[in-house]
Amino acid sequence: MKYIWIQLVLLIGTGTLVLAFVRNWDRAHTRAWKRMAFFAFVLANVYAVFRPQDVTWVANQLGVGRGTDLVLYMLVVGMAFMTLNTFMRFRSLEKKLTDLARSVAVNDGQRVNSDRFGDELGAVRPEGEKVSPN
Repeated sequence: MKYIWIQLVLLIGTGTLVLAFVRNWDRAHTRAWKRMAFFAFVLANVYAVFRPQDVTWVANQLGVGRGTDLVLYMLVVGMAFMTLNTFMRFRSLEKKLTDLARSVAVNDGQRVNSDRFGDELGAVRPEGEKVSPN
């Protein structure tokens, strides 16, 4: 009964994470495996809050002294995974943004040259686009 306050705080924190995740549920980038892993994490979290002695038992079976140490080690690995995942996502987005900027620059350059010099440069015009008289 003396652990009720910390259990309540941990369960409220878990509930907040669930609400934040469910609020963004319909986003396309939330893949099925991420959803399943998140809900497995939530279930493990709730179980560990109510049965901390079981976490200590698992830690002892794995050769770790305390359950809190095992949780800390798992958080370090999870944080490393999230950092790597975020880095790779940013790198992919930067490449896509660079490709998009290049495409826009080339298309704008072709349009400006076509408007300036007419169609004699062989620029391909989209159907229905009119040449403005200068």
